[in-house]
Amino acid sequence: MQFRRTIGLAAAVAALTVAVAQPVAARSGDVIARGACDGGSAWKLKLAPRDGRIEVEFEVDSNRNGQIWTVTLADNTIGFFRGTAKTKAPSGSFTVRTTTADLTGTDHVTGTATHAGETCVASASL
Repeated sequence: MQFRRTIGLAAAVAALTVAVAQPVAARSGDVIARGACDGGSAWKLKLAPRDGRIEVEFEVDSNRNGQIWTVTLADNTIGFFRGTAKTKAPSGSFTVRTTTADLTGTDHVTGTATHAGETCVASASL
């Protein structure tokens, strides 16, 4: 009987720990897409409707600090960002945050990042 209580208590503590460790969900209406780059890095693209515009966050995590990536963002094939970003400690990632117009209909946002022969191609629709 004592063994069952111990198992039940351990299961309850484990369930509570998992519930507390879960990340906070995005706001209602936000879209988050994730994927892998062709060289092992990972990307995340978040789109968030805000005041008639779309907030865009494009993140690439290579787990290496100091890399310079070339980044482009487009909305329905119309470019709205072109620049570079540098991965930083502690995670070896970068994030580009910008906005674009909320076009009529569905916005198909794509992000491309390249570094030393590796390419990340992200896409999400809002």
